[in-house]
Amino acid sequence: MSWIQLRINSDSEHAEQIGNMLSANGAQAVTFVDAKDTPMYEPKPGETMLWPDTQVVGLFNAADDMKAVIKRLEQSRILGKGFKHKLDQLEDKDWEREWMDNFHPMQFGKRLWICPSWRDVPDPGAVNVMLDPGLAFGTGTHPTTALCLRWLDALDLEGKTVVDFGCGSGILALAALKLGAKEVIGIDIDPQALQASMENARRNGVEDRLSVYLPEDQPNLEADVVVANILCGPLIELQSVITGYCKNGGKLVLSGILEEQIEKIEAAYQSHFTLEQSAVEGDWARVSGTRTH
Repeated sequence: MSWIQLRINSDSEHAEQIGNMLSANGAQAVTFVDAKDTPMYEPKPGETMLWPDTQVVGLFNAADDMKAVIKRLEQSRILGKGFKHKLDQLEDKDWEREWMDNFHPMQFGKRLWICPSWRDVPDPGAVNVMLDPGLAFGTGTHPTTALCLRWLDALDLEGKTVVDFGCGSGILALAALKLGAKEVIGIDIDPQALQASMENARRNGVEDRLSVYLPEDQPNLEADVVVANILCGPLIELQSVITGYCKNGGKLVLSGILEEQIEKIEAAYQSHFTLEQSAVEGDWARVSGTRTH
């Protein structure tokens, strides 16, 4: 089947109403896309969180009469006559298969490889993490994940306890375990992420050393290493929680940060940590340090 994509720029106040109008006019699916590369919290289950500048995208059957759809949408007070929009033709693809075909084994640092579970391992003697992300974030292809993986690869994790705050697919937790960590505690707001983490842990034979929790169930402990690859907003908001997990002399790494947000993060954490030189890849950054207070 062929598809047509209708894009309408909006704001967070009106995006959901426009989405509902697209659905009412025959859209098979409606998604909300960041129109200006603004980082945003991952929403809790059942909650919709929108960017200040949001693009509403409706997917229509290519056989639909889009002129008639546009004419009906023009009658709404929110959009009005001649509202700006864009129509694109989409070729029909098996998107899941295409994504799988393009996820290749990747090396991070000297020892660590992240390998899709459906592909052959290029170096059986390396530290290999077999990964199937499912619906959760984290394959190693995003710069923030790559920055954290290289940082973990350079550490001596033998016998250490690690907290992975915002664990997603479990990629950082699994890397820590395969690199020698004694145990990892993964925390995420998304139950699907916790499920993906445990499935990937079983795939790697380390499920007995990984425990996962929703925030309301997270345990009290002090870890040797704390990893938090989320976003700038929650890193600042949750500074006391994240800091509390790191014991005195412990190591901390933070990512999900844009380069221009480094100073904000450093200001939030420098009273408790001796911070190292931040690392930057593309637009994204990593802040790390050792707890001293």
